[in-house]
Amino acid sequence: MWRQSETYPDPAVEVLDPRFFKYRITNAAVERLATGMRFGEGPVWFGDGRFLLWSDIPNNRIMRWDEETGAVSVFRKPSGFANGNTRDRQGRLVTCEHGNRRVTRTEYDGDLTVLIDRFGGKRLNSPNPDGVAIGRIALPERCANLCFGGAAHNRLFMAAGQSLYALYVDANGAIRT
Repeated sequence: MWRQSETYPDPAVEVLDPRFFKYRITNAAVERLATGMRFGEGPVWFGDGRFLLWSDIPNNRIMRWDEETGAVSVFRKPSGFANGNTRDRQGRLVTCEHGNRRVTRTEYDGDLTVLIDRFGGKRLNSPNPDGVAIGRIALPERCANLCFGGAAHNRLFMAAGQSLYALYVDANGAIRT
């Protein structure tokens, strides 16, 4: 059962390496921003629109969280069982579609362009972007992926099993677009 910490520093945030102490804000707590997913993964921040997208794989949808209002909505359904998202250098959404076995780009007008669905003449098998572990935050469910965002680019978003979490950190981890 989720309960937001009422004390600071939040005991859910554990620094494993002393080099990461400089990124911790001791009066910031892990927040639960959304629930109702069956398996959340692949968060990506859109700073120019002040929103976050992430995949809910089993429900075959991409979700959207609005920073200004806190509203959660469905961005795309069906999503091809999307399991990972990022942005290209022009700011367009790039999605790994597990179900369609392809990587797509969402154009500015909403159309999808297939970037790749075959390699060496064979269909892709569940494409998924790689990530790097940076530390540990104790959540009540498995965390699948992380990304930075927020107005000051210092908010760490965590897509977990059924929820979306966030934590402010003393770092600027997002590229401004």
